[in-house]
Parts: sequence; C-alpha cells; structure tokens
Amino acid sequence: MNKPLILVVEDDTPVRNLMVTALKTNDYRYLVAPDGKTAVMEASSHNPDIVLLDLGLPDMDGVEVIGTIRSWSNMPIIVISARSEDSDKIMALDAGADDYLTKPFSVEELLARLRATQRRLAYMAKESQSGSSVFVNGKLQVDYAGGCAYLDGQELHLTPMEYKLLCLLSRNVGKVLTHTYITQNIWGRSWDNDVASLRVFMATLRKKLEAGDGSPQYIQTHIGVGYRMIKAE
Repeated sequence: MNKPLILVVEDDTPVRNLMVTALKTNDYRYLVAPDGKTAVMEASSHNPDIVLLDLGLPDMDGVEVIGTIRSWSNMPIIVISARSEDSDKIMALDAGADDYLTKPFSVEELLARLRATQRRLAYMAKESQSGSSVFVNGKLQVDYAGGCAYLDGQELHLTPMEYKLLCLLSRNVGKVLTHTYITQNIWGRSWDNDVASLRVFMATLRKKLEAGDGSPQYIQTHIGVGYRMIKAE
C-alpha cells in the first residue's frame, strides 16, 4: 500500500529540504509549496493525506491557510512553526489544525507525529467502515450506545461529566483539543471558570484511567493549550 501523500508548506528552503529529505528517506510521497496561495492550490488539486504547514508564510498567514482548507476538507494539518507562544498554538488549533510542532524540531519527532496521524486516519477509516459504536484503545473501551466505559474489562464508574469528556476525547483520538474547543462542546460556552472546572474534571477522569506512575497512558496534557487522547500501540 502506498504511503500517505504529504503536502509540505514551508518557505524556508533549508527547512523545506530537511523535511523533504526525511519524507523521501522514509518512502513518503510528497508535494511542496513555498507559500500559502500555492498550498491552497495544491491541497485542492491533489487532496493530500496530511499537510505539514508553516505559519510564517510570505504571502498569507498559515492560520488563514488552515481556515481556507477547512472550508472544504478535514485533511489532517500538522503545524510546524517557530511561534512557540501558547496563544499561537491555540489560534492554530482552534482554526482547525490537528497538531503543532515547534521549531527547531528533530526529524524523529516529525516522523513520530506523522505516524500518530496515520494511526488516527486508519482508525477513523476502520470505524467508518465497520459502523462500530464501541471505541477500543488498548485496555480502554467506550460503549457509546450503552453509555458506559471499561478499563481492562472492568466497568469504570464515571460521572456524567467525566463520561462526556471521555467521549469527546475518544472521538478525536490523537488530536489536540484546546480548552476552548472542549468547553464549548461540553458546556456550550468558554469562560475562565469553565477552564478551571475542566481541569478539575480532567484530573478526576485521569485518576480513573491512569496507572498512577505519573506517565500519561491515555490523556496527554498540553500545558496552557489543552488535551489529547493518546492512541495506544
């Protein structure tokens, strides 16, 4: 089976060459775009599987590119940018990006993010074909139809809010969800006290899911940004 087609949107030639070399070495198919206008054209013409997008483009901001692509497609977009402020990450993720990688980055991390996105795509395709109402991630199972969840075969005793959070995270497995996205989907609004409440509910949910050794097994915190459900190997 062919590797995914990757669209590399980067105006910095050395960085673009590094990314292309990494993709070529790992047998990925790829397209390149040095600016936003070309990126939008390539995305609409070739429908790539994944977009690697720099935000600081010469002709338009990368967030605008995200919004344009999102107007017609849900193709995964991984932002790769030198902008490291939480506000920049949140803006890109809220615009529709799936992940955010800060420059400078290692080739190994870039490839890991691509593999994670591929797993998410494969899982979504499998779920779409099977029409299954049960989410399975390692030892975790969420029965959407039954309104319950299990860990290692044992039913989890979740509050209604914890269950809503678990469902939202599991339906977006592998994708970073910002505080704003989560609170708007859970409470229908996004106020400061909602974010504070979210942290409390997330902490109690994690206690019921994690082993307690400090390492995230299912829910990863992106400090100042939001949360991601990790796809178990």
